[in-house]
Amino acid sequence: MLDNNAKSILKTLLYYDIFNYPLTLDEIANYVSDESILAKSIEELKIQNLLLYNSPYYGLNNMEENVKRRTIANEFAAAIMPKAIKSAKVMAKFPFVQGVCISGSLSKKYFDEKSDVDFFIITKPNRLWLCRTLLMLYKKVFLFNSRKYFCANYFVSEENLEIPDKNIFTAVEIATLLPVHNYELYKQFFNANNWIREYFPNSKEYSTEYIIDGNTLKSKKFTEYLLGSYLGELLDKLAFRVTIFYWKRKFKNFNEQEFDLHLRSRKNVSKHHPQGMQKKVIDLYSNKIADFEKKGIVIS
Repeated sequence: MLDNNAKSILKTLLYYDIFNYPLTLDEIANYVSDESILAKSIEELKIQNLLLYNSPYYGLNNMEENVKRRTIANEFAAAIMPKAIKSAKVMAKFPFVQGVCISGSLSKKYFDEKSDVDFFIITKPNRLWLCRTLLMLYKKVFLFNSRKYFCANYFVSEENLEIPDKNIFTAVEIATLLPVHNYELYKQFFNANNWIREYFPNSKEYSTEYIIDGNTLKSKKFTEYLLGSYLGELLDKLAFRVTIFYWKRKFKNFNEQEFDLHLRSRKNVSKHHPQGMQKKVIDLYSNKIADFEKKGIVIS
């Protein structure tokens, strides 16, 4: 029989095992129900041979190989981070961008040759699609459509901060967001998604380590003023309709439910995850728990 703390530890390690990513004690602490007895719970699980340790990491499989892989990827991520911050600074200067966070693998301090730098963007109300279109045009024209260091794939408006996909995948993504622009808005977003504590009771707001806030450009203020009228409303609606028309043609293989899950498109949200990572990861996680419980150890 395992207590809730031990179950939380094992479920967390099982989730990150999908990515062959062992965790430190401090990282595990973000996801357990009682941090005060974390060390004790870890020792009990080690005694029962339910987890493995390779200093300073804990995991479930292939520790030597996975620790080596993580070490290399962490070093690569540290080297890439200045480029990510530079991209975030550029994004923050665009009209109607209110908040910028680093998401995806880099937010977990992981980066390899296949990774992109992903961003989560919070916009002003009623200008999300215009804002997104301006950023995409910049990427296509000035970055030659390269998404390596400029992949903005999730937008919400500041009046719509709660994420509806309440599952472990989304909870991890929210818990690991690295705020770069507008820390106060990031905190509002974090609090609006307090439901993640159902999965990670001890989840905390991220620090201000990467915040780059400064004075707002006069050109940004002027453009927002110019497009804050009926003209901006028309352009936002046009950008929305053109994008949806393009996506519907490009992703014909998605049924209505799949389209909404992977490419959620509403006035106040734009989600562009056509690879369907959320469903894949949740399915793998469910299978890992089922396989683990075949040993007679109930953790769900």
